[in-house]
Amino acid sequence: MEVNTEVELEQLQSLKTELTRFMMSYKFGLDELNTKIDILRQEFQYFHDYNPIEHVKSRIKTPESILKKVYRKGYEFSLASIKENIQDIAGIRITCSFISDIYKISDMLQNQKDIKLIACKDYIKHPKPNGYQSLHLILEVPVFMSDRMENVCVEVQIRTIAMDFWASLEHKIYYKYNKEIPHGLKDELKNAADTVTQLDRKMEGIQREVNKIKQSVSSKDELQELFINNERFYFSDDFLSQFLSTGK
Repeated sequence: MEVNTEVELEQLQSLKTELTRFMMSYKFGLDELNTKIDILRQEFQYFHDYNPIEHVKSRIKTPESILKKVYRKGYEFSLASIKENIQDIAGIRITCSFISDIYKISDMLQNQKDIKLIACKDYIKHPKPNGYQSLHLILEVPVFMSDRMENVCVEVQIRTIAMDFWASLEHKIYYKYNKEIPHGLKDELKNAADTVTQLDRKMEGIQREVNKIKQSVSSKDELQELFINNERFYFSDDFLSQFLSTGK
């Protein structure tokens, strides 16, 4: 009896180690992608003088949530099957200022040499029937661990502030009515989604006008200043002339 107990404990310890490695790989995949997103955000801030990313939120599905999806979808219950079939275990939601920012960020992420695009669903150009809008990407990210490298899938949702507000409200209503939303309320939500689209387009137009004005009033002094980590760098005329004279 003691031998069996020891065997069970060893099996349990082995299983725990395997599950921990499995879940940690997705945590590391999130860390890797979050770092890339932060670098892009800072670079965009320096070169375009505004931050296109308002908010970033990441999460990993709980083991219970993964198990429910496995049973719901009818997948084989094994780590290999879960990794192959469930591509949203790790998820990141990026909230942007404008619709154009969504596609800029998407392109910048996909242009990373070590990121592979697995799937793309554009619910902005093709909204869901209920009005839901967002850009969904499944990105494969390499994760380097002590004894191996693993490619991990991360779902990235990119949307505007207005789209995110609508989606959050719809989600709350969806569960409040136990997934059976009254038809009248469905119509109101769809109308609200149409209003969100109009608002996003209006704000984008205002932003374009602001950029035109800003470009027309840029001074030479502003172009010779650079701020990195709240530290000011000033490029003197002599310094810049050396580069301008060589064409570099």
